[in-house]
Amino acid sequence: MIFRSTSNKPVLIAGNGVRSAGAQGLLTEFARKTDIPVLTSMNAVDLVQDDLKIGFIGTHGNRVANMIVSECDLIISIGARLGLRQVGRDSETFAPNASIVRADIDEYELARSVRDDEEKYLVDAKDFLVRLLAEDIPNYSEWKQKCLAAKDALAGYDNEIGNRAIGKISDLLPKNPVVAVDVGQHECWSAQSLHLKGDEGRILIAGGYGSMGCGLPFAIGASISRGGDTAFCITGDGGLQMNIQELETVVRERLPVKILVINNKVLGKISETQHANHEDRFAQTTAESGYTVPDFEKVANAYGIKAATLPSYEELDKYAGWLCDDEPCLLNIMLPENTLLVPKVDWKAGVMKPLMDEGLVENVRRVLA
Repeated sequence: MIFRSTSNKPVLIAGNGVRSAGAQGLLTEFARKTDIPVLTSMNAVDLVQDDLKIGFIGTHGNRVANMIVSECDLIISIGARLGLRQVGRDSETFAPNASIVRADIDEYELARSVRDDEEKYLVDAKDFLVRLLAEDIPNYSEWKQKCLAAKDALAGYDNEIGNRAIGKISDLLPKNPVVAVDVGQHECWSAQSLHLKGDEGRILIAGGYGSMGCGLPFAIGASISRGGDTAFCITGDGGLQMNIQELETVVRERLPVKILVINNKVLGKISETQHANHEDRFAQTTAESGYTVPDFEKVANAYGIKAATLPSYEELDKYAGWLCDDEPCLLNIMLPENTLLVPKVDWKAGVMKPLMDEGLVENVRRVLA
């Protein structure tokens, strides 16, 4: 038996290895059969969607997902590295109450232990899930409902303007879309707050596989590979400038790529580090320190792409029709320069910042008890 039937609060952490093994259908079957909550790595945020989605773990993971990991008593990790950005510098503080079972096809990943007493299986994710599905596992609907109640309790927390912008985009996307995401603050906001309707959509997130500028080429490739179907691109003002010439490819190939620029006129992820760790010594990340942004609406028009500049994400409803026709478009969505990316886990101290009201922390812990 792989599963420990003595567990009361199990979770399954799914990584991109599940998709690489072609096992996403088995993952969904397992989640629906057992009602065991499924959390993901950042690279695998689209493995579970719609009513199964709770969140992803790690440095910029959803607060509720990280809190569930802290309260659970069993982790089954499939095709996920459980690397530094997931478990932190001191792995003993990761899931302190849980036994850990890890399944991975990469023996070198398993050579690195998260916990001395963990169980390891060198196996393909699909084969591992087949074995799990064959076991007599209790139903954990009561525990899952607690996790969903904790998610509801934290729904208004960490809901910054970037998250709200991504949430609005989610509302306007069709069922089962393909969304390519660039690198930057918007990447983390998308991982946290992009919810797809249906369970066959894709979020093509860079997550270490691509650098700034990858979003538009990802979307172009996705559209071409699907016979010229619509693909959505969520990018930042910095990322778009890295490969802005690919707008010509969109026009030349007549691809219905919908480009949504989350534009705060700064290199947000880098300037955030300069603010937090280097006493606001900004360098080439803000207008004052050497970084500037063109008028993306005019640039898109120069390529022959219809475009609009929105002073707020709340204006997106006016352009809902642009997102469902068969033409490319660019929506330049303006955000304030001082946008925040939260929460962030300080893995050195094992603390999730910004600190949450202690009364709310205790309430969530009681919900998950």
